[in-house]
Amino acid sequence: MKIEQIYTGCLAQGAYYIESQGEAAIVDPLRETEPYLKKARENQAIIKYIFETHFHADFVSGHIDLAQKTGAQIIYGPNADTAYEKYEAKDGETFKVGAVTIRVLHTPGHTPESTTYLLLDEKGDAHAIFSGDTLFIGDVGRPDLAQKKGSLTKEDLAGWLYDSLRTKIMPLPDSVIVYPAHGAGSACGKNMSSETWDLLGNQKRTNYALRADMTREAFIAEVTEGLMPPPQYFAKNAKINKTGYESIDQVMKRGAHPLSPKAFEMAANTEGAIMLDVRAQEDFVRGFVPNSIFIGLDGTFAPWVGALISDLQQPILLIAPVGREAETVMRLARVGYDNTIGYLDGGFEAWAAAGMEVDSIPSVNAEAFAEKFRSQEGIKVLDVRKPGEWSAEHIDGAKHFPLDFINDNMAEIGRDSVYYLHCRSGYRSAITASILKSRGFDNLVNVDAMFDEITAAGLPTTDYVCPSTTKAGGEA
Repeated sequence: MKIEQIYTGCLAQGAYYIESQGEAAIVDPLRETEPYLKKARENQAIIKYIFETHFHADFVSGHIDLAQKTGAQIIYGPNADTAYEKYEAKDGETFKVGAVTIRVLHTPGHTPESTTYLLLDEKGDAHAIFSGDTLFIGDVGRPDLAQKKGSLTKEDLAGWLYDSLRTKIMPLPDSVIVYPAHGAGSACGKNMSSETWDLLGNQKRTNYALRADMTREAFIAEVTEGLMPPPQYFAKNAKINKTGYESIDQVMKRGAHPLSPKAFEMAANTEGAIMLDVRAQEDFVRGFVPNSIFIGLDGTFAPWVGALISDLQQPILLIAPVGREAETVMRLARVGYDNTIGYLDGGFEAWAAAGMEVDSIPSVNAEAFAEKFRSQEGIKVLDVRKPGEWSAEHIDGAKHFPLDFINDNMAEIGRDSVYYLHCRSGYRSAITASILKSRGFDNLVNVDAMFDEITAAGLPTTDYVCPSTTKAGGEA
């Protein structure tokens, strides 16, 4: 028996490859199919099943393409209605993969169809669970992503989750390994650990949601408290995973279209496309194609694309580091952005070398920012971090202007004022500056520094903890 976790850090997502005696199963695959096909080829195995724990909201699964390329059967648990062919398993039903067995445990709560898969080894002993978004390491799945019109509420789903954990998962042996679908950084939970697997016994001892003395009412209150609104693309991705999508091969082919600077400029003017610059933030602020938007590949790329670009069908033109164009097209497709129509051949360097117009955003380090703050009375500072970060500590006099809600708050700032933008590391502030710049806000300075460096430079700060809760502020 072989189990391999295939973890994708930018999405904080874990897919799984299970193999026994020449047969393989995949749990919660990402959009790209080649990693799974390659593993099967290398191990001379046939992919027999593709198990989906639920309709994922934070990424587009690769189940349909993978099934078409391998003949594998797509398996969901109960209550999973789809527009494509799949097998809807019953609670308790089993599937053989070589000498091992996978048992379906219907565990509704995160979503109505959420299912945990219990792996029984060659002896029939419980070895591991693939818990999807039902049970994370240190947390459980948020219960507000699958509310339907009518009477079903997040409190209803939280109650189901409580029952699922205590009737299906907690009775399992402490030695069972927990393999979740996500780790820290995912918006599918609130307080996930950076660890990507653990023993169930340890989770029973340390996970707040598995406390033996926790009542159903207390559980519902805790898991529904402090939930940030889900990113706008979550519901759209969940729908795609139910109804199907275009082949990833076609998406990649359409995006692999090099454009000269002149052709790139023409496409931007005629196709209604967003020009998306995915280089490093320090490269972007020094020089960029006018009106392009920055979301760097080496940050939390896909979630910020999903949060900020509202239309999944939006045409996208890429400005990427040379050699990373295909990677960018793939990473956009992972979250449902399939309409990349080309990229700037030769990258930004080719644009600049062709004598095309170039824009920039001034950038300062922590010390220069602190000096300006102390010497210039009334300096305007925009803190673009999340509400929990702001509540924990912020610069005195700064205005909270969270990137998550930039489109809602644009009217709160003026085009004639000079603004210094900061976040925790300079990544989100560079994104914010690029969006504001593209909309006519020209007097912007990006603070390219860690927040710890900013506070260490001696700027006065304010701590705040909401009196209505006993929990410390933190990033949701």
